[in-house]
This record gives sequence, structure tokens and C-alpha cells, in this order.
Amino acid sequence: MDKKSLLGMAMIAVFVMVWAYWQSMNQPATPVGLNNDTTQTATVNEKRVEPKQDIIDYKDSANVDRHFGKHFSKFSEGNERIITIETDLYTAKISSKGGVIKKWTLKQYNKWDQVPTQLINGNKGELYLSFRTTDNKRIDSRDLYFQFENLDKDYYRIGKDQEFSIVSKLEVADGQSIVNAIKLHGSDYTIDANINVTGMDDVITNRGYDLVWSDGIKYQEKNSVDESTDGTAILRMGGEIEEFNADEEPISPTGIIDYAAIKTKYFGMAIIPQPWQEFDGTVDVEGTSKKVRNDGLVEKYEVAIRLPYDGGDQSNSFKIYLGPLEYDRLEKYGITDMVNFGFRYGIRQIGEYLMLPLLNLIHGMIPNYGIALIIFSIIIKFLLYPLSIKQLQSTQKMQVLAPEIAKVREKYADDNTKQQQEIMQLYSKYGANPAGGCLPMVLQMPILFALWQLLRSQIDLRQTEFIWWITDLSVPDKLFYIGIPFMPIVSGLALAMGITMFIQQKLTITDPRQKSMIYMMPVMMTIMFSNLPAGLNLYYFMFNLLSIGQQVWMNKYSKNRVTLEDLKKSPKKEGWFAKKMKEAQQLQEAQKSGQLERQTGMPTPKGGQKTKYMRKKKK
Repeated sequence: MDKKSLLGMAMIAVFVMVWAYWQSMNQPATPVGLNNDTTQTATVNEKRVEPKQDIIDYKDSANVDRHFGKHFSKFSEGNERIITIETDLYTAKISSKGGVIKKWTLKQYNKWDQVPTQLINGNKGELYLSFRTTDNKRIDSRDLYFQFENLDKDYYRIGKDQEFSIVSKLEVADGQSIVNAIKLHGSDYTIDANINVTGMDDVITNRGYDLVWSDGIKYQEKNSVDESTDGTAILRMGGEIEEFNADEEPISPTGIIDYAAIKTKYFGMAIIPQPWQEFDGTVDVEGTSKKVRNDGLVEKYEVAIRLPYDGGDQSNSFKIYLGPLEYDRLEKYGITDMVNFGFRYGIRQIGEYLMLPLLNLIHGMIPNYGIALIIFSIIIKFLLYPLSIKQLQSTQKMQVLAPEIAKVREKYADDNTKQQQEIMQLYSKYGANPAGGCLPMVLQMPILFALWQLLRSQIDLRQTEFIWWITDLSVPDKLFYIGIPFMPIVSGLALAMGITMFIQQKLTITDPRQKSMIYMMPVMMTIMFSNLPAGLNLYYFMFNLLSIGQQVWMNKYSKNRVTLEDLKKSPKKEGWFAKKMKEAQQLQEAQKSGQLERQTGMPTPKGGQKTKYMRKKKK
């Protein structure tokens, strides 16, 4: 690469770093284990966990009534019962206190410290109801004790093709009830939720009730700042995507709600009204941001879907996704926007529809993701060959002209204007363009941006080993620790990339005035890339190696090597850059002519030559 290309790469790296910081069923189902279909019978653990008595903070019944009102005071005390459902993908714990999801532990993913991934952040549970009563009490269903229907065990194991239903019921009075029925699936990370409210006209206000997820998603990565960078709340309404950051004011958009979601870097939760794209309502979204120890940052988001209640018997259904941001799984439910592919227009399409399918195709044939990335870099280099060859040819022309340019600079060392004029004549004479390597680099930038985002956001690279010290392709590979604030570690792959960049500079930079670039750029890029994921650095290292091979071939072995005589004989075409430079020179000469006219009162002859009168006056 020439100087312009390397500066472009530097711009990409700087942009990446700034971006990284600039930028959280109406019918009760038959319990599994009692299913008459022997092919669907679940394994039941006979051990029953004794229900525990919750400690009530209220000292007397008067305080209880004052907090919960006349309708719900009797549900404020009781025994919490936890139902555990285990599948091949996760272990869920559902509490009778609120009928909420108390725990959701993924079995195929671990936290950074190798503890199994737990996505529920708070202690009270998630996916609950909130509403105001007619006697002006704000009710949080997590404070109320529901009754489970038709569950005689506390633990159920369900297979891949099985489903399991839990019905939580609050019998407020005769003909008045709130029923929360959820169905879990053994084959994926979704929950079918159905909320049925019956005869609550004189209990719940016309404002209705909210389905709420309030405490975000539990962080799983060691670098909380990096995870907060990708953490956000996402709304898709009427096909339009809106992202909400924790430092923004709360919003309450109204319209057709496709889904409301919360995500971290690799995991997320989405509430999808059913039937899809037919629910017209309002979503309340707010977020909080909190600094934690070791310069960390944690963001939490709350989303609440308003459900108007007009009385009588009303049901609302939702599909809840709670799991990893695996593109293929998300695609089934129309929520792939949760995967961050970069800028929504242009960059995202390259990553989503070109690079991800290509990487998945390679990985399908080569199980090792490190080797798959190496093959991937070779293919991308091949696809970019038409652009890179133009860039190298432009660089080669400038190298051939370098001695001639040096002679001009030496001859007109004291006259910068004349020096620039002569150099431009050289460019015109030999058909060279000093900016010729810039356009191919600019055209490659969208691809490089898309690639950067793809490799840093794909959960398939998370905690994936390659070789030796490279144990996780999704985080920087630590060769050794040095503790400098802006560079706490030295990445082995970033160091290798810096070395290959140094070799490229040596091959391309011939101008003595640019010699400092040979050393400065590789050092700067090594420092910047030491903070980037190992998978990304592996790609750039391989890309640089391939570029070095291409450069060496063109310089030493190619039969089409350009010489000064070849440039003289080749047809000349005045390009955009040459035209603009010529216009700039003409403007400069015109400005000088105007100054001479004002000084002498005589017009300056064409070509800027001095007249006899002007020479005498000067004497």
C-alpha cells in the first residue's frame, strides 16, 4: 500500500475507536410428565424443593392494605414456589410470586469467567404486569402471589421436540381474575406468553396495564465498557427501526409495534406481539447508565408495552425471545436487526448479505474458525483484486517517477511554485496521478467497515479458540501485559499486523521526506489494534501478508512491470485530479497577475513575462 492507502487505514482505525466509545394461552396445558404420548414424555425429577416463606416488610394489615388496596392485599403474603424447567438449551426458573421468569441460564454459553450465562439481571424476576387500580394503587405483579395450576412437581425436564406450559392465576374475586400462561419450547429460546384479564372493570383503570421488562440483560463480558457500547434498546414500529441509548430522555412512541427489544453485545430479549405486525399501541422506553469499579460502565434498559383494557374478558399474546444473538435463530422471528452490522444503510447490507453468508459457508466446511477466517481473508482479497491492482499500479507509477521528481525538487529547491508546476508537468507527461491510489482505497472502505463490525459482533467467534495463546477470537489476544493506560496489553496478532505493515511501507515508500511514515504508522496501528478483537486482527494480518506477496510479485517478477519508457509511450488522459491541479495553477497565476497590475498600473503580458518597463522600474 502507498502512503494514501495507509492513511486511509489509519482513518478507519481512528473511526473504529471513536465509534466504539461514542457509540443495554388461554387453556391450561397438560403438564409434561403427565402427557399420554409416550414419545413426548419428559423426565421428571422426583425431588421436590420445599417452598419458602417470603418475608413481608409490612408490620400490620393496615400497612398492607394501604400499599396494595382492597383488591390485592390478600395476595401480598404467601409461599413462593419455584418451578424449574430444563432443556438442552437452557434452565428456566418460574416463580409463583408474580408468575415471572426468575432465572434463565443458558447451557451452551458461559460468562467471561466460565460461569454459565445467566440473563436475568434483577432478583425480583422479569416479564411482569404493572397497573393502577381504581382505588389509586400502583400494583407490581411481582409483589403478588399467584397460584400455579395442574403442577404437581417442581422440576421438569423437556426434550428437544417438547413444550411445557405453566399457568399462573390470580383469582381476585368471583368472575374476576388475571391469568398469565406461558409455554416454553425445548427446541429454541422462545416463550409463548398469553395474558388474560377477566371481569376487572371496577379494579383496573381505563389506562389498562403494562407488560414490563425492567432490569435489562445481565452483562456477560469482562469489558463492561465494550458491552455497553453495543447495549441498547431497539424498537421496530411499522417496519422502521429506532435505537435508544441509556443517556437519552425516556420515549413513548405509538404505532404498529413489530417488537421491542433490549440487547447487550451478544445476548438479547425481544417482546413480539402476536399476531405479528398487527398490534397498535405504545411502548415506554427508558435507560440508566452507571459507572462501576475498574473504570467500568453498566447500562440498564426498561421496556413496557401498554395494553389498554376496556373491560370484560381480554387476552393479549406475545412471543418472547430470550437468548443469544444467533442470526439464524433471530431470522425466524423477524428480529435480525438486533445483530449489529454497522451503519443501517450500505454497511449493514454488505455484512448481512455478503460477508456473513460467505463466512458461514466457509465455516460449514472448516470447523476451526481461525482457519476459516484465513480462508475468508484470501477470498476477500481475491474479490478486491480489481481495486487493489489499480492501487498498486498507481503506486508503481509514482515509484518509477520518484527519481525524476527528486531532480525537480533539487533543481527548484528555492522556488516552491516553480517546483510544483514542473512536478505537475511530469505527472501530465507520464500519465501519473498521485491520488490514483486513493479512489480504490475509498471504494474498499465500506467493505472494511462492514468486515470490522461483522467480526466484532458475531457470537460464533465468542470464546472460540484458535491456536497457542489465542483462546478467544472475540476479544484482544494478550501476548503479554504492560499496563499502559491506552495500551494495557500487547496483542500478538496486532504486533504481527504492525510488522507486516512495516514491510509494506518499506516496499512502497521511496520519498525520503516520507521515511518517518515507515516507522510511525506501524507503531500507531499496533497500539490501536491491540484493543481490537483477535479475529479482526487475524484477518488484517493475513490481508497484509497477501498484499505484500502481491507487491513483491509486481515489483520483481511480473512481466508487466512499468518503466519510464512505458509511461512515455502510453496514451495520456487528463484525469480529474490533473484538471483540478491545472485549474489551481491557473488561478494562482491569475492572482499574481492581478497583484502586478495593481502595483504597476500596466497589464501583465500573457504568460506572466515581465516587460521592459517593469524591469526598468524594478531597477
